Amino acid sequence: MPNANLYDGSGETAGTVELPDDIFGREVRGHLIWEAVRSQLANQRAGTAHTKDRSEVNASTAKLYRQKGTGRARAGSAKSPLRYGGGTAFGPKTRDHTIRMPRKARRAALHGALSDRAGEGAVLVVESLGFEKPRTRDFAALLDKLGIAGEKVLLVLDEYDENVCLSARNIRNLDFITGRELNTYRVMWADKLLLTRAALEQVKEVFGS
Repeated sequence: MPNANLYDGSGETAGTVELPDDIFGREVRGHLIWEAVRSQLANQRAGTAHTKDRSEVNASTAKLYRQKGTGRARAGSAKSPLRYGGGTAFGPKTRDHTIRMPRKARRAALHGALSDRAGEGAVLVVESLGFEKPRTRDFAALLDKLGIAGEKVLLVLDEYDENVCLSARNIRNLDFITGRELNTYRVMWADKLLLTRAALEQVKEVFGS
């Protein structure tokens, strides 16, 4: 069973905590993780880009000038993509970019991503994060004490605490999320995962087998 270093709220070492095998000890299937990341990024696309082709351009349908005798190339329509103000050839059209994955495949990809991070020793657990008031300097000092300052850190909370979020939001390369919202893309984005003890219990409850 994989383990993670446990720290108290001030960043002092408090031992280790066992990570469940059914979440953090699974086989890492690289292609499945790639599919999950691809699916999530595609699902974030609005798909609203749209250009007008020649059938949609509002312009005269009259032949611009006679076919022969002018010395110019023949032209039949002001809507031609070759002309200024004409339609766009092969431009983007409004469409749905959604790529769907089976629920079991998404869950297996997330388990693989978490297992990959646990195997690298990149999962840290902190007992709790208590801030009486928002203070970015204190949160930055905590990351420095944990030895993860400057790395891409995903802070996993059991619920969004206003003081914690306001303290963390201006720190470069740090993002936060709740345990129930974990997904493969966010896990793979981060170099380190910093979970509160309550968030770890929430992950076990939501994503455990």
